[in-house]
This record gives sequence, C-alpha cells and structure tokens, in this order.
Amino acid sequence: MDHRLIPLAASVTATALVLSLARPAEIWAAAPARPNILFIAVDDLNHWVGYTGRNPQAKTPNIDRLSKMGVSFTRAYCAAPLCNPSRAALMSGKRPSTTGCYTNGDNWKQYIPEGIGLTATLKKAGYYVAGAGKIYHGSTYYTSEWDDYFDEKGFGSEEDEESGGRKNRTKGIGTLEGFQGPVTHDLKDSDLSDWHIVNYCIRQLGKPHDKPLFLACGVHKPHLPWVVPRKYYDMFPVQNIQLPPYKEDDLDDIPAAGLRIARASGDHATIVESGRWKDAIQSYLATIAYTDMNIGRLLDALEKSSYAKNTVICLWGDHGWHLGEKHHWRKFTLWEEATRAPLVWVVPGVTRPGTICDRTVDFMSIYPTLCELAGIPVPKHVEGASIRTLLAEPQAAWAQPGLTTFGYMNHAVRTEAWRYIRYHDGGEELYDERRDPYEWVNRAETAEFERQKAELARFMPSQNAPASAQGKAKGKGKAKAEPSGDRGRKRKGGKP
Repeated sequence: MDHRLIPLAASVTATALVLSLARPAEIWAAAPARPNILFIAVDDLNHWVGYTGRNPQAKTPNIDRLSKMGVSFTRAYCAAPLCNPSRAALMSGKRPSTTGCYTNGDNWKQYIPEGIGLTATLKKAGYYVAGAGKIYHGSTYYTSEWDDYFDEKGFGSEEDEESGGRKNRTKGIGTLEGFQGPVTHDLKDSDLSDWHIVNYCIRQLGKPHDKPLFLACGVHKPHLPWVVPRKYYDMFPVQNIQLPPYKEDDLDDIPAAGLRIARASGDHATIVESGRWKDAIQSYLATIAYTDMNIGRLLDALEKSSYAKNTVICLWGDHGWHLGEKHHWRKFTLWEEATRAPLVWVVPGVTRPGTICDRTVDFMSIYPTLCELAGIPVPKHVEGASIRTLLAEPQAAWAQPGLTTFGYMNHAVRTEAWRYIRYHDGGEELYDERRDPYEWVNRAETAEFERQKAELARFMPSQNAPASAQGKAKGKGKAKAEPSGDRGRKRKGGKP
C-alpha cells in the first residue's frame, strides 16, 4: 500500500487513541485528527515565479522552495481578474456570475451572506480559525467567521500610507510610486504591514491550540504601490531588465469590448512616453522579491513548529498582472497575463515533493479541496470541484477548464490548449495557447474553429446575475474594515 495517498482525515481513529493515552500537556503537540492548514494569499502576484518559467528574471527562492515541497500548478486561473470579486468567489464558493459581485466597488457583504464562507465552514467543523492581512478585499471580514484576526492598522498598512503609519515612515507613499514615478522613500522590511502580518502568523505557529489550526496569511505586495526597501531593487539592475514579449500591432484583431478593456491610451501610453517601462518592471520584480522573503520567514517558522508534519499548505495569487503585454498594465482583462497566478499545494500523505501539474484549474477548486482534505462535507452552494485527485496524481485525466469572469457576461474559458473569450456584446477571441502562448493571433473569426468555440462555450455560466448600480459607481460602496482586536489576544466574535 502506498501510504502517501492515505487522506489525512482518515486517521481519526488512530489519532483519537493516541490522544486518549497522552498527558494533557502533550495533546496540543500531537497530530490532530484533521490536518492544520496554512493558507497563503498573495495580492497581485502574476505567474512571474520560478516554477512557471514565464519570466526568468524573477527571483523567488522561497516560493520555489515551497514548490519543491509539493505540487505546483502551471495553469491556475482566477475567478475574476481583480481583487474583490476574485477573493469573494474563492472564499464563498460562489462565482461572480452567481452573486453579481463583479467589481472592486461592490461591497462583497451585500452579495455573500454571513456563515457560508470557507472559514465559517471550517470553524463549524471544529477548526480554530485565525487570520491576518488581505484575505477578503480591503482586509474586511465577518467577525463571526473567525476566532481571531490581526489588526494591521498602525503597522504600515495601505491606510497608514495615507495617514502616516509606523513612525510615519510610510506616510505619503503614493499609489503610483515605483510604477509611473520613481521610488522616493527609504524603508526597512519592518516598515510595511506584510512584515507584521507574517509576524502574527509566526506567533500563531508558536502557540498551542487544542483544535486543528486554520491560519490565513494575506500579504499585500506586490500590490501597488511598488515601494519596498531599496535592497530589493538592487537585485534587479535596471540596465539588465528585459521587456516582456510584445507586438506593436497586437490589438489589431481584438473586438471593440477588448479594446475598451486594454485602454492602450492609458497606463501603457504613460509608461512608454515616460521611458519607465524597464523601471516599472524592476519595481514589480522587487516587490515580488520582498514578498518572497516574507514567505520564507513563514515557512521557516512552520518547519520549526510542532505543526510541521501535519499541515496542509495552500499558496495562491488572487489574479495576474500585465506589464505592457497587449498594451496593457494592471489586471482587469480576460487575457492570460491578468488571469493566471501561482497555485502551490503541500499535503502530507497526498502530494509528492517537486511535482508539477499542467492541468487547467481555477481557484474555485480551493474551497472544496480543503473540505475534502479535512474530511468535511462540501457545502451544497459551493460551485467549484475538488482537485484532490490531481494533488495525488498530477497527470490524472482532467476535463474541467478554468473559468474567469470580468463583469456582467464577460467570460474566458481556458483549457490546456485554448482560451476562448466572449464579451457581453458578442465579441469573441480565441487563442491557440500551445502555438501562441502570448495570445497574438485571435482565431475567433476563422471558420475552421467554429466547432472549437462551441465546445468551449459549453463551460460558460448559464446564470449571469445583473451588475448592481453600486458596483458601477466608481470608488463608492467599498467594504469598510471590520473593527478587530487581536495583536495576540483572543477577540470575541460577533456580527459586523
């Protein structure tokens, strides 16, 4: 029998016997019946990490280290190419097309009822649920769905960057610093909130818990502003920076809806006119390196803790990021650069070290997979499919594509071979990903591919919830941060 493939939750009986014989002081260190879970969310991290090979300039030794510990997905896609709906979908199990939560202006709580989220399900099943940083958009949450949540205000948070944070060192950092303008601030690692978010998680890993632990660590970088300590920029001399593959006429075969999304006259024109293309890429690579350092600190703490041998690790990015490809910057598209992000799993007894999975998945798989690994029934509302089969055997047959939604009735279906985009006005794009990995040739108007489009269209949502006026109002209706208590002490749960 191959004991690597025995699910962790199947050891309930044996573990119960061990616990019954253990002295009380030893119980917390013994392996619980259900695995602990370390849940690492990275904001705005595209596929520029070592294991994908997309950009060899990236330096991510700690993400690469994690990749070597388990199985890494080369074709993993977000539910939506922007923060709020991507995270709301992943954490609730309900796609944007089901809830109508499409934009960063939508208050996700008006679309996702309290009590159905991933952490609520785990908490009801007996987990101690703790978190820090950005898991939902704006670091907001339902307090009843967590046992403890770290309040990052005053520790270099995004809010501090406007009002003056830790010793005012982050005060005045503009959103576009490091991107459309030069870096003017000199920071230390500890000046940014991610350092303290990871510190909180390190403290949790050093504590005894009488329940299995679910620990969520949501780091902000490489989200704008691209301002980190200067030593990370020094890792990427600007004179050595290589631009991504790019075609000047790339948008010539794009339908009208795609052109409106690309907005070539916006960020890209600004970057090209300023001559800062290489500088901006340097800044993005530097912020990735900063985040990689923090992930390394977290992995070090886990390896030294009593949870090291019985912890599932899931690392994911909420969506991708363009850096000039298709004349576009930021996320907000249905193309490869905005929709693809890292996904790495380490599952003791299930995954094998250093394995790669090239099957196409999306992040709606995370909620049901964690339920299955923990031996918890998957709630009926959850729309994704568990990928436990692929964790155990990365080359197993898999017919489910990745599905990404950007606003009302704008969808992309991604298989190993194809990307098919259909916009609300009927505009279409079709890319042969094996021959055209940078999506330079739109084949949607070619008659010989009509059958291919019809096959892919079967996976598009049959339900498309209407967009709300709230989401259309730019900058309005954003979720407000919850009052939180913990910088180490237990916080009482309650309704928002």
